[in-house]
Amino acid sequence: MLYFVTAFLHTVCEDRSLKAMLSKNQVKNITSLHSKKERDAEKLFIVEGEKMAKELLASDFEIEMLFAVEGWISENIDTLQSRGVEFQGIDEGDLKKISLLSTPNKVFVLVKQKQAEPDHSLFSGSLSLYLDAIRDPGNLGTIIRLAHWFGVSQIICSPDTVEIYNPKAVQSTMGSIFHVKLAEAELTDIIGDENKFPVFGALLEGDNIYKKENFTQGILVIGNESNGISSKNLKFISDKVKIPPFSESHAESLNAAMATSVFLSEYLRRKKYF
Repeated sequence: MLYFVTAFLHTVCEDRSLKAMLSKNQVKNITSLHSKKERDAEKLFIVEGEKMAKELLASDFEIEMLFAVEGWISENIDTLQSRGVEFQGIDEGDLKKISLLSTPNKVFVLVKQKQAEPDHSLFSGSLSLYLDAIRDPGNLGTIIRLAHWFGVSQIICSPDTVEIYNPKAVQSTMGSIFHVKLAEAELTDIIGDENKFPVFGALLEGDNIYKKENFTQGILVIGNESNGISSKNLKFISDKVKIPPFSESHAESLNAAMATSVFLSEYLRRKKYF
């Protein structure tokens, strides 16, 4: 646990909603979590804003410490107390000092990371996403949000995909990060020697996804924004698939999140409406 949290809790007065100024050391330790190195070391991540906090409080994620303006605490005191959340009221000035947002939004939370393993049972009967070296945190966050929307319950990231708990990725999920199972693994470790389910790969030379009859279960691999699926993972692809353009004068390409939305929409159509 971060030492500033322990020290801070010992100095909080009986009325926990009372505002208290953050010391320079407390601000320094909180803002150290803006760095991936410190997030990894402390196994914490940052959640900001009213909507994100609402989704967080309705989830099973563990909260290390919550900081918020007094009005927000007053409105949410019953939920905070029922969940046993440690919290402290701070003013907007201190919120701005620790926030990553250009316009801080009432509440800032330190949350414990989950260390999940891939769930192999989800490869049969449903679709899981595998993200191969996705580098843009906004793309990652959007893909997590898409998975939640289209009923995909698991995303597995390659070790060289952007950090799952990158603050920009977390905020881009709009709360969906609390509803989708996220894990990190090499594709080879998931599939092993005997592959009993299809592994779809989003590739320009693939088959038309709208004519792919077995696109109802397995793994869909989404490649890097610039380079596509890595050569080490291509050998595991059993079914190459693509999104056909409407006409010959089409855009050069779709980005990773846009392509994922189309694939998942087709997956949902086949699962629910066929």
